Amino acid sequence: MFSDVPPGIAFLVKRLSHLLLPPVTVFAGLTVHRSLVAANAQSDSGWRIILLYMLSYPLALSFQVAYEAVVKRVLAARMNAVLLPEPPFMEDPTPGGLLFLYGIIKESQDGYIGGELMNRLRTTGPTFNMRIFFQDRVVTLEPSHIKAMLATQFDDFEKGETTLAVMQPLLGTGVFANDGDLWKFHRSITRPFFSRDRITHFDIFDRHANEAIRKMKTRFAEGYAADFQDVVSRFTLDSASEFLFGHDIGTLSDPLPYPFFHSSHSASDDPTSAFGQTFSARFSRSFNDAQTATSVRVRFGDMWPLREMWKDIPKEKMKIVHGFLDPIIQQGIQRSKLAEEKAAIEEEDETVLDHLIKHTKDPIILRDEIMNLAVAGRDTTASLLTFTVYMLSQHPAILHKLRSEILTVVGASRQPTYDDFRDMKYLRAVLNETLRLYPPVPFDMRQSNKHTTLPPIAPGGKPFFVPAWTRCIYSVFVMHRRTDLWGPDALTFDPDRFLDERVHKYLTPNPFIFLPFNAGPRICLGQQFAYNESSFFLVRLLQNFSNIELSEESSPPSARPPLSWKSQGGIKATEKIKLKTHLTMYVAEGLWLKMDEAPAVEDAL
Repeated sequence: MFSDVPPGIAFLVKRLSHLLLPPVTVFAGLTVHRSLVAANAQSDSGWRIILLYMLSYPLALSFQVAYEAVVKRVLAARMNAVLLPEPPFMEDPTPGGLLFLYGIIKESQDGYIGGELMNRLRTTGPTFNMRIFFQDRVVTLEPSHIKAMLATQFDDFEKGETTLAVMQPLLGTGVFANDGDLWKFHRSITRPFFSRDRITHFDIFDRHANEAIRKMKTRFAEGYAADFQDVVSRFTLDSASEFLFGHDIGTLSDPLPYPFFHSSHSASDDPTSAFGQTFSARFSRSFNDAQTATSVRVRFGDMWPLREMWKDIPKEKMKIVHGFLDPIIQQGIQRSKLAEEKAAIEEEDETVLDHLIKHTKDPIILRDEIMNLAVAGRDTTASLLTFTVYMLSQHPAILHKLRSEILTVVGASRQPTYDDFRDMKYLRAVLNETLRLYPPVPFDMRQSNKHTTLPPIAPGGKPFFVPAWTRCIYSVFVMHRRTDLWGPDALTFDPDRFLDERVHKYLTPNPFIFLPFNAGPRICLGQQFAYNESSFFLVRLLQNFSNIELSEESSPPSARPPLSWKSQGGIKATEKIKLKTHLTMYVAEGLWLKMDEAPAVEDAL
């Protein structure tokens, strides 16, 4: 009904009855009052009547908030539970939690990811309730509570209608944003393509990795740094598109951007520049802008349509992406019809799109599922590779140790195999430590679908009450950095923690402290695919380069960490890049690196 109506207008129309109820109540009250009093009392001054109408909204809101508070206490008592703690009033005395919301928005621009949540952790504990726009929002950094939402109480929590509405322009009805039978359907049709046989065909990775490395070598030979984040985003997108469609998008064929100070610099995010007009730049810009607009929606919750009163911003941003995908999907449907008329497509030649078309020929459902897989296939792995190589640039000893393992197990030029990766324990430890400190998806959420509870944190305590339809936000980014869960060196990048006694001390007894790929029935299907792709690219990269150096001067000044971080201690004081996040985490304005080529002949280090 409202699909073609601007989001803000549809929002107001749907809530028209709620908006009219307070003034209508005042009008009815005045009418009754006038009918009961003498005629000489009907000449109330106009300003008093206007004041009553103006006060009707805050009075109605106050009544609603007070009523909901009483109901929550009664329901919690019936379930022998307690209410979640809330931040002290003086920390945010603003109505509707506006100060906290402002802090989150400001943090997304110039702050450090998770800073606001860390501040709340110190005063409220790892799980607390925030009233944003007078609605409960449970925020948790507690492993047992995340475990409950994702696994042990899976049926009590879902993605929810709010998430579906927020994500719809980007992900549609795909597997990441839906619940129930539709989620089960999407998961069932994609699962077969993440079998070991499918995800160990490394020829796709090899072609695109070689091209990515060749492009970087050319740039380094010119004496300039390369934006590694841009390169691996193209590598993962081209690899994912070939995996999905049978042919790649070809973003690696476009020229790489130069550092901001170069005379020929043309930023790929500038649509008026030469670089910004390439297909790679336009596709990536559309994709990234849609994700950024979607992440802004998430912060505003149910109220996001008021920010997009006249235009669905993510939908507008996705036009270029859809313009590319729709013809491919139509071609796939036609190919499937021809195959049905002649002979079945050979299994080894079957793409993900071919497989999906066997289950549905609805182009919208197909596009939505492809988009979900594309987001997972490009952004999460690109994020993992970006932050892994960033850490290697800051820890030369770890880089040296990793190269030694690669040269010992694989050698200086051979293509790595699946069995090689099983033998490379340190490579997996480096990836896991990056996933711990820089998880690609730093924040996620669920919504309770009924009145439920979360388990007590302290032994013998009462469970915490969670009202029905409450949004529950959890941050693995902050949880992964808690010193009480990971030890006093939790903020130190040390891959050996996944190989030495610290595994048995911290991770083995409490596996839910490490959740880069989610957990429970909705655990990431592409987990092993991401490990294989990242491992493959790192092996090829370090076969070709012996040293990696961060080129801070190649980043524009606006993308460098604020000087204030230096005085704030912790890992923030050592960061050389500015962290940003939309649906996944990335480096502001790219990760600019210089690398030294490895010798032509090289033995194991």
